[in-house]
Amino acid sequence: MAQYLQLLHRTPDFTRLWGAQVVSLLGDWFNTIVLSALVVQYSPPESRGLAVGGLLIARFVPPMLLSPVAGVLVDRFDRRWLLIWSNVLRAGVVLMFLFVIDNPDLMWAIYALTVIQFTLSSVFEPGQAALIPNLVNKADLVTANALVSITWSVMLALGAIIGGVVATLLGAHIALVIDAATFVVAGFLIWQIKGYTPKRQQPRTTTTQIDQPQTGFRDGLRYLRRNPDAATAVLVKFGFSLGNVDALMTILATRLFVLGTDGQLSLGIMYSAFGIGALIGPLLFNRFVNDNLQRLRHLITVGFVFVAVGWLLLGFAGTLVLVCFAILIRAFGGSVNWTYSNVIIQKSTDDAYMGRVFSFDVMGFYFATVVSTLVHGALIDAVGEANTQLVALGTVIPALIVLVIWVMLVRWLGRHQQPSVQPAPASGD
Repeated sequence: MAQYLQLLHRTPDFTRLWGAQVVSLLGDWFNTIVLSALVVQYSPPESRGLAVGGLLIARFVPPMLLSPVAGVLVDRFDRRWLLIWSNVLRAGVVLMFLFVIDNPDLMWAIYALTVIQFTLSSVFEPGQAALIPNLVNKADLVTANALVSITWSVMLALGAIIGGVVATLLGAHIALVIDAATFVVAGFLIWQIKGYTPKRQQPRTTTTQIDQPQTGFRDGLRYLRRNPDAATAVLVKFGFSLGNVDALMTILATRLFVLGTDGQLSLGIMYSAFGIGALIGPLLFNRFVNDNLQRLRHLITVGFVFVAVGWLLLGFAGTLVLVCFAILIRAFGGSVNWTYSNVIIQKSTDDAYMGRVFSFDVMGFYFATVVSTLVHGALIDAVGEANTQLVALGTVIPALIVLVIWVMLVRWLGRHQQPSVQPAPASGD
């Protein structure tokens, strides 16, 4: 813990970015708990799986589609101001939910506002990840990313349970007002970052080429083709997200293991278990980390094993406690993979390409999440809510396939290890 406190003490700008993450994530889970429970409440029993899946799709599709554009923006403009406006505008959208959540006939508006909110969010994840190397030394990247991952996990564990309690005791409106307020506070904290100076250089040198967003996007693809370290790391989030737990948790919490109003409390408990698992992963594995990228890849292999085991346990869990334990194991593996794939990207990618590489990373994550959410929702409706855990058992298969593919990639990289590349000159394109 001392290394994290020392990092925060040495790097005030990173501390402000971290503080923005803390308050923003706290509010996020208020929003998630409230809207998930409302969608289940307003949907007929025979289509709840797809209804919940639809809400998740509304959250995941905009970042998936807009990630390439977001990456170009992050590499071309002031990353700090992009994050500020992302937070402020999202605060306004969240307040608009207050006018639609009491009327089941306006459930379509919940989906529409969710799309708008996550359209604005599409720049945040690649922007934050790309900004971190501008605020800390390269030697501190592992510690900084581990802290970000740990913070996400802690705020998930706390925010989910607090959000469930607040929504149950004070109502959905108060929960959403709190969510909006956290976005405003996060924007203010990022505005306080003073030491970041945007880099104005471009990988291309001619004005015509610089002004073409499509060219910038293709530059990023070409860069990944030349950089196997970054390219393989970009596949990690895609791989462990072929099996998204959110839809299953929502049905399990609101229909099979119900606590609180409409299962809001049990859903909060499950998300808290997820957060605890995601917290433990980097905390335990950081003692094995060094600057060797191959070591990080081996830790990611272990993470994929935990993901598969988590799905297997969830398929057989018969009580709320066992369900939470399975979710914890699944989150343990996913958090390890998320953290160390970020570190590999940051260590092996030139800053001029950082936003685009992270946008591809985020795009793969959301694409896999969208596909698995649609499949899970359809399967839940096909087998019935009472047999939801069969879907978890079936997800073990793609998890094992991804594990085998990753092991093969790690062995190939070990035999053909190449140094991280620098941007190629314009004439070489």
